Amino acid sequence: MMQAAEYLGWDVTEVKPVLRDMLKAIDIDSSGTLTQQEWIQGGLNNIPLLVLLGLKVNKLYGQHVWRLKNFNRPTYCFVCQNMMLGLRKQGLSCNCEFINDNLFYLIHEHIFFNINVRLNVCSCSVHDWISADCESNKCEICHKKIKMLTGKSCAWCHRMVSADYFCPDLPLLKANIFPVNDTHPLLVFVNPKSGGKQGKRVLRKFQYLLNPRQVYNLENGGPNPGLQFFQNLHKCRVLVCGGDGTVGWILDAIDKADMAIRPPVAILPLGTGNDLARCLHWGGGYEGTGLTEIIKQIEESIQVQMDRWSLQVIPADMEDEGDPVPNDIINNYFSLGVDASIAHQFHVMREKHPQKFNSRARNKLWYFQLATSETISASCRNLKECLTIECCGVPVELSRLSLEGIAVLNIPSMHGGSNLWGETKSAEKLKKRHEVTVDPDALEMCSQYMNDKLLEVVGLESVVEMGQIYTGLKSKAHRLAQAAHITIRTYKTLPMQIDGEPWMQPPCTIHITHKNQANMLMAPPAKSLGCFPK
Repeated sequence: MMQAAEYLGWDVTEVKPVLRDMLKAIDIDSSGTLTQQEWIQGGLNNIPLLVLLGLKVNKLYGQHVWRLKNFNRPTYCFVCQNMMLGLRKQGLSCNCEFINDNLFYLIHEHIFFNINVRLNVCSCSVHDWISADCESNKCEICHKKIKMLTGKSCAWCHRMVSADYFCPDLPLLKANIFPVNDTHPLLVFVNPKSGGKQGKRVLRKFQYLLNPRQVYNLENGGPNPGLQFFQNLHKCRVLVCGGDGTVGWILDAIDKADMAIRPPVAILPLGTGNDLARCLHWGGGYEGTGLTEIIKQIEESIQVQMDRWSLQVIPADMEDEGDPVPNDIINNYFSLGVDASIAHQFHVMREKHPQKFNSRARNKLWYFQLATSETISASCRNLKECLTIECCGVPVELSRLSLEGIAVLNIPSMHGGSNLWGETKSAEKLKKRHEVTVDPDALEMCSQYMNDKLLEVVGLESVVEMGQIYTGLKSKAHRLAQAAHITIRTYKTLPMQIDGEPWMQPPCTIHITHKNQANMLMAPPAKSLGCFPK
């Protein structure tokens, strides 16, 4: 150690007392000798030697990257709250690569070397200590009341301690995961592209709030690293921050991952329509709610089942396959005709000019403009002449209607909140569910559920009717069928979409069958304050 210091040109007289203090600090049993375990533990929690030598540490396991730093403006210590004083290199700074580059953790040099403060401050550590109003609360270590402005609170477990202490490590789970609580560790996937700047802010906030092993940027390697890391946990929960397409991506990855138990999925809606998030009561868009509040809601949420459906497209002419089908799984809906035409135009424009589609508000304005032009052009009129529908082998009668669109529904929300199937009065609900129903009178008594292994088929007359349903001027679209298996045959190229992902499809045969059920989390009902809803 001394030779290394001399090689770096340091004054050895200053190094000796530092090394002596370090050896005393990591000698846990005060025996005068250091065991291998004491060396390992000292390297994890007390690393002045690495600071002096300028060596890097493994940041994946909660270690800090301490560097002596010169502060050009008034800066305060995170431990004692006093100002850093001195002419140069007044203190130590830890800059962890897992959090925003602008976030530093700073402490006095004498506190680090002499008091053996084992700070677990960085997002990559067990605890996330923050200054908090802990007055009148008792310290978890010494059990004395915490004085004003001298307390620390863990953003994870909310334990409160005096600033001179750190709270005990949380119990380690399998694969070295540190959960938000001891019962249900949370795995967070964020798609920064969803919601524009808001998506990036959500990513940074979660990276600061949680352990980086829990937060994954889907632009960097997709969901597989996170799912593999959590695959042996039996009570894991997943939070997907993005739109309906991102949720479908994660559900597909969970299907393919070898997990002991498929974890339930909650949603923080960052997309444009967010239809699935609406059905599960997570809202139509993220409005800036505190992330700690969202985590609490996830803990209070209810697990529900959601059907997932396989879609097989067989081209009539194998040499003319058209655009690639974006997905072969239906989570929300499948549609063809007028609404898919609008979605396809939107998709093409966004691919050409992505800078014009960087927020939910702008996206909705573009949808409105494209819907207006589709109303004038009516490119999908006389749809009944170019397709047929069979439900469990029973043909669906389309001749009596003038339709421009067909939608196959799995959830009671489409087009950003429209319930195309409509509500069914409780007095009229069928007591027995049938595999297929096509009779118009019987359909009026059929209710829609996302876990009944049945799909609902509706017809849309025009863009105007879509707008009427969205605004509540009309209660529902035309109910055509409810069935467990659907076959659609088309005889010309038509726009189609799966969960908002559109494409142009030449003549083909489409088979839709039940695949499995996914575990989802439904948000708890909003709490009320007196007679006023929260």
